[in-house]
Amino acid sequence: MKTENGVQPLPAAILLDLDDTIIAYGDAEVCWQAVCSRFVSQVGVSCVEELLGAIHKTRDWYWGNLERHRQGRLRLLDARREIVAEAFSRLGIDAPDIARNLADAYAEMREGRARLFPGALDTIQHFRNRDVRLGLVTNGGSEMQRGKLERFGLEPYFDCILIEGEFGAGKPDESVFLHMLKRFDVAVGDAWMVGDDLQRDISGAQSLGIFTIWVDWRGNGLPESSPIVPDRIVRSINELR
Repeated sequence: MKTENGVQPLPAAILLDLDDTIIAYGDAEVCWQAVCSRFVSQVGVSCVEELLGAIHKTRDWYWGNLERHRQGRLRLLDARREIVAEAFSRLGIDAPDIARNLADAYAEMREGRARLFPGALDTIQHFRNRDVRLGLVTNGGSEMQRGKLERFGLEPYFDCILIEGEFGAGKPDESVFLHMLKRFDVAVGDAWMVGDDLQRDISGAQSLGIFTIWVDWRGNGLPESSPIVPDRIVRSINELR
């Protein structure tokens, strides 16, 4: 690895996740609570908590299946609509238009709250100034993820961008990381993978021997039962400097 001033080791390349690593959304529960409060009078349940609880249970069921997760993240708006529709069905509510409007309101609020983490661009530029190759590796559909890159002006900061919907595979598939290493002509021991998702960002890269840095932006710490142990833990990518 390179060294900066003979002290801080720098890799030849850094692979960065996008959502909840560079772009901050805050707590999703705040958005669900607000939207459920707005729609509860139209739904006919006893209280906000009943509606919110049904959505939470359905959401956990939906995203808990690996194949549903893979398909759903490529068409996120449709996935959110399916989750709310299923939650309504479990509550015995026949109101498809309201379910769709609730899901769309959540999506609009969630995306509207998106911001760059403070100092994220300064950190990325810090490594660019030191000739570290930078790759963006993000799951999700092409249209949505490209829209975020354009919105926040991120494309010029990266030497290579890999989006699941364009590449045909997503993290934690090893092909994603191998493709990026090949593009940069970098060995696994001279790269970092930085991301917030233990399963997709950390486990996938770690299985190849890439140095992994988990962004614990919530500050909850590593779960005691976690079989995945990153090489380093930070609260934000700013700590990488």
